[in-house]
Amino acid sequence: MISRRRNVRVALTVGVLALFALAFTKGTDLLKPSVARTRLRTARVDRGPLVASLSATGTVLPAVETVLSSPLDARVLRILKRPGDRIAAGDAILELDLSAARLAVEKLDRDLSLRETRADEARLALKARLNELLSQRKVREVRLESARARAAQSRRLAAEGLVSGEVLRESEASAREAEIELAQTEEAARIAGESSEAQLRGLALEIATLRAERAEAERQRLLGTTRAERSGVLTWTLTEEGAPVRRGDVLARLADLASFRVDATISEIHAQKLVRGTPVAVRVNDLELAGSIVNVNPALAAGVATFTVALEDAANAALRANLRVDVSVLTDRRDGVLRLPRGAFARGEGLENVFVVKGDRAVRHKVTLGVSSLTHFEVLSGLAEGDEAVISDTTDYVHAREVRIR
Repeated sequence: MISRRRNVRVALTVGVLALFALAFTKGTDLLKPSVARTRLRTARVDRGPLVASLSATGTVLPAVETVLSSPLDARVLRILKRPGDRIAAGDAILELDLSAARLAVEKLDRDLSLRETRADEARLALKARLNELLSQRKVREVRLESARARAAQSRRLAAEGLVSGEVLRESEASAREAEIELAQTEEAARIAGESSEAQLRGLALEIATLRAERAEAERQRLLGTTRAERSGVLTWTLTEEGAPVRRGDVLARLADLASFRVDATISEIHAQKLVRGTPVAVRVNDLELAGSIVNVNPALAAGVATFTVALEDAANAALRANLRVDVSVLTDRRDGVLRLPRGAFARGEGLENVFVVKGDRAVRHKVTLGVSSLTHFEVLSGLAEGDEAVISDTTDYVHAREVRIR
């Protein structure tokens, strides 16, 4: 009887201890954090190629933007087009006050007419002077011929003793004097011709200069009604009629929406990796467009570097001005690496806490990630090929060693 009671007590004790152990185990499991499987996004670690990239943000802008500037000092009379208007080549955008330009053209017309009159007067004066010298030359040629005839006659008579030596010398002196006068007349005609030609060349140069100035003034006057050089959309223009403008001031900006570029920004820590010609991928919603870096701004501002991307399909229908896009600078390609699809579970290169699914549990692992691409992270350590990892946001469970999956 006593033995039977002892066995009952032992059995009861063992049962109570077993129930207590079971309750402790189940209670511990119940205290673990849990998450519904439908809230988890998972992916398998695989092996394959990975194109390393740097993430940047960009803005789609027209590839070509024309700046229209004032050709002269003027005043805005009328604004003919407004920002957002579509413009055809040759359309007038602004009308400027052209009174000063017209006065400038009229003044140049007067100066040009005056120089042309002076040139005509110089040509007439030269003609009159040359005619006068030509008459003098003919007269002196006749005098020289007559003086030479008398000198020859005096020499014959002197040889026959019919005239004195004094008469002979006088006739010969008269002939030499006539020769000198004829030579002087010819030299005067030559000098007069060269002088007049030089004067005419100077006047011709002045006339050519004035004509060029007049043509430029007329061109600027015609530009007074600012016209578009190409078709596009007006993105900006002066808005105040009557406002004064100086020569060279920007009057309007015209964008060609037939093609686009991307102006992008990235953290300055990556500035050294930005090289002209580097391939780039631009994501527009669900579309990915290829491009390359064509310009890098050497100046850094507010901790960011800026660069310009030329797109291979710059006229894609998905592009529109001022659209914000994601930009990936493709810096490296690696084949046969362990990789895990991108997700909110990690920020990027370095040590991360990653939960690996094992049955009804997700166990935390220390994982080292390498370079990243648009779609994947490189796995350097902590995971094996085929592991199922949680790639959704797990910040709520970052301090838990494991999480129950319901």
